[in-house]
Amino acid sequence: MLTLPEYPWDAMTPYRELAAAHPGGTVDLSIGTPVDPTPQVIQDALAAASDAPGYPTTHGRPQLREAVADWFALRRGVPNLDPEAVLPTIGSKELVAWLPTLLGLGAGDIVLRPRIAYPTYDMGAVIAGAERVATDDPFSLDESVLARVKLIWLNSPGNPTGKVDDVAYMARVVELARRIGAVVASDECYAELPWEVEEVPSILDPRVAGESHQGLLAVYSVSKQSNLAGYRAAFAAGCPELIKGLVNTRKHAGMIMPAPVQEALRVALSDDDHVRSQRELYRRRRALLKPALEAAGFTVEHSVAGLYLWCTDGSVTEDGRGDTWAQVQRMAERGIVVGPGVFYGEAGEGYVRVALTASDERIAAAAERLAV
Repeated sequence: MLTLPEYPWDAMTPYRELAAAHPGGTVDLSIGTPVDPTPQVIQDALAAASDAPGYPTTHGRPQLREAVADWFALRRGVPNLDPEAVLPTIGSKELVAWLPTLLGLGAGDIVLRPRIAYPTYDMGAVIAGAERVATDDPFSLDESVLARVKLIWLNSPGNPTGKVDDVAYMARVVELARRIGAVVASDECYAELPWEVEEVPSILDPRVAGESHQGLLAVYSVSKQSNLAGYRAAFAAGCPELIKGLVNTRKHAGMIMPAPVQEALRVALSDDDHVRSQRELYRRRRALLKPALEAAGFTVEHSVAGLYLWCTDGSVTEDGRGDTWAQVQRMAERGIVVGPGVFYGEAGEGYVRVALTASDERIAAAAERLAV
């Protein structure tokens, strides 16, 4: 039987209970789940496609894959993406968790991920029986280590830090990966939410990838920009050979996006109006919450894009280490639930992640409580 660590968020139970005791109720800024309504145009598309008695295709309907390719050209600076090199996935988390296994990684292979990162990158390596190494500087690794690296995860804008990788860094990673024969998978789910940067480059951008997408995968979800977390609507795109192999393996495994969701995803990618509206909602919430945190003694680091504010109030333990849990406690006493930085790796100790995914009323309540 596969043995994995206990799900980390279970450790939040006492802090959630403490926050719930606040006279004004809980303000949950921990897990970044959308709270605003799914746009009506997408709901209508799902309903219209609900008569779906036959099996959907694993590779996705051609119209969906063409919409993804068009979206990459319009929104991500990636021209001429072949729709054949697109794969719909059942949310992005399942692909993150299963990609090492689907690529055939196992004992002795290494998966690289950022030092502060979404924990599912590690779990994907564990499920496959591979090793994982956390680094923000893969170029400094010993050649004996690099020889075993088979998958490199990038995440830009980063979860939880909101840090954005630039073209030069990403291009160097691509060059390294191609030299050592590794796949680069770039988790770009927050790319439509830039706040303090002019651009969020894609791994498939010609300035990064060069003349081909060999060995590269861009992973994307519309959960954030379209309030579709409940639909599990995402996709991967890039290297034709990798996509072909993933499609074949997923056919055997029955990993298929339902046909009505495929149509809803197509419509979501083809309508920019709702994305702009949602972006402005988050922009206003961020403009209220960030200065409130800073006035309360928190330092916000990175956080130039995405759905989170990565911050610390400087709390330390008796031995001088950053103290995440003291900050979680401090916030819970105000009725605010935040994400512990330690959930994102050892380098996250001493930080908390504060999500923008709450209603205007709850964000305002958090700002008011932080002022006390």
